[in-house]
Amino acid sequence: MRLVFAGTPEPAVPALQALLDSPRHEVVGVLTRPDAPAGRGRTLVRSPIGALADAHGIPVLTPARPREPAFLDELRALEPDCVPVVAYGALVPRVALDIPRFGWVNLHFSLLPAWRGAAPVQAAIKHGDEITGATTFLLEEGLDTGPSYGVVTDAIGERDTTGDLLGRLARSGAQLLLATMDGIEDGTLRAVPQPADGVSLAPKVSVADARVDWSAPALGLDRLIRSVTPEPGAWCEFRDARLGLGPVTPVRTGEVELKPGELRAEKKRVLVGTATVPVQLGEVRPVGKKAMPAADWARGMRIAEGEALT
Repeated sequence: MRLVFAGTPEPAVPALQALLDSPRHEVVGVLTRPDAPAGRGRTLVRSPIGALADAHGIPVLTPARPREPAFLDELRALEPDCVPVVAYGALVPRVALDIPRFGWVNLHFSLLPAWRGAAPVQAAIKHGDEITGATTFLLEEGLDTGPSYGVVTDAIGERDTTGDLLGRLARSGAQLLLATMDGIEDGTLRAVPQPADGVSLAPKVSVADARVDWSAPALGLDRLIRSVTPEPGAWCEFRDARLGLGPVTPVRTGEVELKPGELRAEKKRVLVGTATVPVQLGEVRPVGKKAMPAADWARGMRIAEGEALT
């Protein structure tokens, strides 16, 4: 089939690469978000998907909004049979959805209808799900509501971060998307409506959502911090300055008692109190510095007895 691939961030790269490697399909164009400023110099940077397309000499479309008439004309001119989508990052209007004869087929990183929305992997880890996966479905104007073609599943490990899990799902999901394209071309695959039960929503996670409240239970804090690692990154404050936090480890019940947020700096570890058991800090990132082991940070800060994270 003639394909125009729509996607933007790094987790979409394995799917585009799988389609590029397939002898059955031809990627005739790529749709991605416009180049965005990055780094201290705020220079414009191509998205990972745009960069991969450039490397293969594939036309790249970067409309500010996919309802722009000029973009719609470009898409029609490419004559795609289907538009596979992975984390494109913008709502697609009906007029664009109707252009390819097989529609737009989205790879979503959850077992739909669970965790519809922008942050399904973060939501699955934060809420303590044991199993997640990826789903291919026919894109509609609703939020991840279209009929599904297929799924892959993956167990969520006790120490998985969103980065870990999303990396695995990006690879397995790429093969699912390729198989979905093959099945659509063969006429052997039909989309079936999503179940009416089990719907949950996973809105975008903001920096404010990633702030740690030490008055919460240790188990919830562990899940929250892993769910926002690496992006947007968990954080709290110490001595009125922001402190970034890597994943933490709850300690055994009864081992140490600390008030919520209270710090205890030992020779090889740093503990923080929560509503239940304390947690051991992993890496921390002071403002303007690189991440470092919490014990190294604590020695440099000379933490006094009774000091706390807020």
